[in-house]
Amino acid sequence: MVQPEIGLEVVVDSPTNIENIPTTIKNPQQRNIDDIIAKINAGYFRICISIGAQALLWKTLITEKSPTTFDNNLLLFTKLPSITFFLVWCLALCIFLSISILYILRCIFHFKMVKAEYHHHIGVNYLFAPWVSCLLLLQSAPAFIFQNKHSHYEYMIWCSLIIPVIALDVKIYGQWFTTDKRFLSMAANPTSQLSVIGNLVGSHAAIQMGWTESGICLFTLGMTHYLVVFITLYQRLSGTNRIPSKLRPVFFLFVATPSMAALAWKSINGDFDILCKMLFFLSLFLFTSLASRPVLFKKSVKNFSVAWWAFSFPLSFLALASMAYAQEANGVIATCLALVLSAISVLVFVFLLVYSTLKIDSLLRKPILSF
Repeated sequence: MVQPEIGLEVVVDSPTNIENIPTTIKNPQQRNIDDIIAKINAGYFRICISIGAQALLWKTLITEKSPTTFDNNLLLFTKLPSITFFLVWCLALCIFLSISILYILRCIFHFKMVKAEYHHHIGVNYLFAPWVSCLLLLQSAPAFIFQNKHSHYEYMIWCSLIIPVIALDVKIYGQWFTTDKRFLSMAANPTSQLSVIGNLVGSHAAIQMGWTESGICLFTLGMTHYLVVFITLYQRLSGTNRIPSKLRPVFFLFVATPSMAALAWKSINGDFDILCKMLFFLSLFLFTSLASRPVLFKKSVKNFSVAWWAFSFPLSFLALASMAYAQEANGVIATCLALVLSAISVLVFVFLLVYSTLKIDSLLRKPILSF
């Protein structure tokens, strides 16, 4: 059988299981619920990542150490209402819990579809998304939730989240390294960077909680494979050979990875040093390269899909890195750059949030995309 566009059919369950159930048991409403559960794949967690990253951005903007200043005595964002950050974080938590419940039900009632994701070269990368979402929620949590600076509850939560990430690392990186069934050259695509982002977000969270050695370990694991993945994608990615047109927003993951790497290394080193600046400038260059080629995304934005959320969280990571750079550079140009990137991130997030709310029926029921 000829395979259609990659990533579209592997999540479609066989309809025989539903059709064979008597109509007296499975009414239309139950069918609708079952259809929604069947369509909520791991790719939907990119919504949670986007809102979690936006909450982290707002938390950074309203802190007293915000770098977005024109002079040492004027903090532009100290007047922003902290209630906005709290509402964004609560929204992130509610949406994460909702999607998690639906995905757990998918694991129970459509396990074959989850197994198909696990064995798919795009779908398996999105299995990192739930854990990345949790780690971002943990980092952006309001101060009153963890009153102690290094709470034991934080450690326990972090460990429970990082273990699945390490397990997926062993699965994916181990296959690339030891088997001839899943060479990186055959499976590489932009979503492969999600595994790297998972390690870098975990490293950033570990350092913030005082676990320096664990943070360095995860950073080393992530950056080593980032170099391999980035070079592989740079050499052979044509733009259409592995990613269907509807999924091209995932190209913005090229922006997210070096930005997150800069933030993670800043946490380890304690300063936005030369390496951080190099990673930030790389991220800024990749963002400029993608933004200057809107034709690349022309087909992907014709019809609304959850893939649009891949635009949001890379911009939030870039804005966070730009704020750290502005704090170090302490100049007008760096500050203006941080303001512009932060504004773009917020505007894109608000647009996606409003448009997704208006198109919620299409988001949950339209039988397209999955990863």
